[in-house]
Amino acid sequence: MIYLYQVIFYRPILNVLVYFYETIAGRDFGVAIILITLLIRFILYPLFHKSAKHQMALQRLQPKIKKIQEIHKNDKQKQTEATMALYKEHGVNPFLSIILLIVQLPILLTLYRIILSGLGAGGIGSGLYAFVPAPNTINALFLGILNLKQRSVILVLLAAVAQYFQSRLAIYRAPNTVPSPAEKMARQMMFIGPVITIVIFYNLPAGVGLYWLISSLFSIVQQIIVNKKVRDQYGD
Repeated sequence: MIYLYQVIFYRPILNVLVYFYETIAGRDFGVAIILITLLIRFILYPLFHKSAKHQMALQRLQPKIKKIQEIHKNDKQKQTEATMALYKEHGVNPFLSIILLIVQLPILLTLYRIILSGLGAGGIGSGLYAFVPAPNTINALFLGILNLKQRSVILVLLAAVAQYFQSRLAIYRAPNTVPSPAEKMARQMMFIGPVITIVIFYNLPAGVGLYWLISSLFSIVQQIIVNKKVRDQYGD
C-alpha cells in the first residue's frame, strides 16, 4: 500500500512540483503549488464536473424522491429500489462526492509531507526522477512575503470563504416549494464546510492551505459552468 502511494501520488506530485519550481514558476514555491493545483484540477475535471452535476441533479429530484418515500413508506426495500431506479434513470450517482474526497486526501497528505521534508535536496532529492534536477534548496516564500512552511490564518480564512461561496452556488431551491431535506442539508454544509476547513487547515503549513484555496476557487468557476448546464437541461 505504501509502495502504491509512493508510485501513484508522492513521486509524481513531488517531481511535477519541483519541475514547475525550477522552470515556469520562477523559483517561487507558491506559484509552483498554484500551477500543480490547476494541473490536478484539470486532470480530475471530468470527475469533479460529474460530481457537481450529480449533486445539482440530485437536489432537483427531491420532489420525486419524496413521492417515492410516501408511496413506499411501509416498505423500505421497495423505497430503496425505486430510489435507485430513479437515480439510474437520470444517471445520478449520489456516492461520487465520497470518491472525490478519497482522491483529495492523498494529495493533501503528499503536499504536507513534501513541505515537512524541509524542502531541501536531502529531503526531496531521493524521490526525484533522473531527468528532474534536484535543487539545493527550495525557497518557501510565496511572492517573497508568505512563508509556506508556516501556518497562515489569513490563507485559511480565504479558503473557508471560497468554500462557502462554492457551497452556496451548489444549492438549488425549487420555486414555491418547501425546502427538501437535501436542500436543508446543503444549507447546513454551506456553513459547516468552511468551519471544518478552518479546523483542519489552521495548524497545517500555509502551502497546504494555498492548495485548498486555489482548488476551491477552481470549484467556484466549475460550479458556475455546471449550474448553467443543469439549468439548460432541466429548463429552469
